[in-house]
Amino acid sequence: MPTTHHTVAISQVRSILLGARHRGLAVEPLLISAGIAPALLDAPLARVSQGQYAALIRVLRRHLRDELWGLLQQPLPPGSFGRCMRQLVACHTLGDALRQGFGFYHLLLHDFVPRLAVSQGSAQVQFMLRRAPDARLDYAVKAFMLLSFGAASWLVARRIPLVSVDYPEGHASTDTSRVYQVPVRSAQAHVGLSFDARWLELPVVQSPQSLREFLSGAPANLIVKYRDTSSATERIRQLLRKSLGGEMPSLEAVSELLAVSPQTLRRRLREEGRGFQQIKDETRRDAAIELLLQTSLPLPEIASRVGFSEASTFHRAFKQWAGVAPGEYRLSHGPG
Repeated sequence: MPTTHHTVAISQVRSILLGARHRGLAVEPLLISAGIAPALLDAPLARVSQGQYAALIRVLRRHLRDELWGLLQQPLPPGSFGRCMRQLVACHTLGDALRQGFGFYHLLLHDFVPRLAVSQGSAQVQFMLRRAPDARLDYAVKAFMLLSFGAASWLVARRIPLVSVDYPEGHASTDTSRVYQVPVRSAQAHVGLSFDARWLELPVVQSPQSLREFLSGAPANLIVKYRDTSSATERIRQLLRKSLGGEMPSLEAVSELLAVSPQTLRRRLREEGRGFQQIKDETRRDAAIELLLQTSLPLPEIASRVGFSEASTFHRAFKQWAGVAPGEYRLSHGPG
């Protein structure tokens, strides 16, 4: 069975390109450099691989000379993230690192300010806007929050369990809940996240030596790093991957394999903002995308490998998932 990786919605690609468009760059050559077919921008349900999205981040950073890809009014100078992280590996605790890191960026960011506050046992990271919001600023703030969360988790060598993720408006996708593994609260005053304040006392365990390897892949590696493999979502996904070539197990069968009751499993999924059928569909979809991108297997074989007995059924399901038929998807940006 294929080892399936999560994929990235094309809406994320469109959003990260807003800065390049604002700067007057042609986005088609940038996409082609990252191995992404420009035609996918017009397919609302299309998705790209993690590798393609990471490559696009590197392409944008190189062409724009900006670590937030032209999304802000002033560029974030190349090397800023590395300089900040070199300071943070010398901190004693996560709380010290967050305060020092946000202080570092206060000097560089003119569009928003990251802040850490502690109240009644809860640590709250909020991103306060300094100007009227627009689509570019909205994506920049959410991207910076994700990078901050990834960097914080790396510093203490474990995923920090969140209590909530807050958005001012209801634009959170199912991908957002999957990445943070909590439901997203909308209609909040600021973009932000919260967690138990006790995690601020975790020691920083990274060193200048481990930082060198980390920076070689940053910031793209932070998009996919530190998924909690103990979460219900990821444990279910691992079990479903093993069954991709045959009949997918029911929630009751999965709960028995995980030694929990179906009611407990449903509750845990609700806490993570997920649904069982959603996870099944996403596992099949991501496996199919990976096979279309990385192999030359005929479509009936791919259909069989992801659990469809009829190629026509696979064709209809894939079109629902990705907005285009599997053959068209492969022609757009498949191998060779």
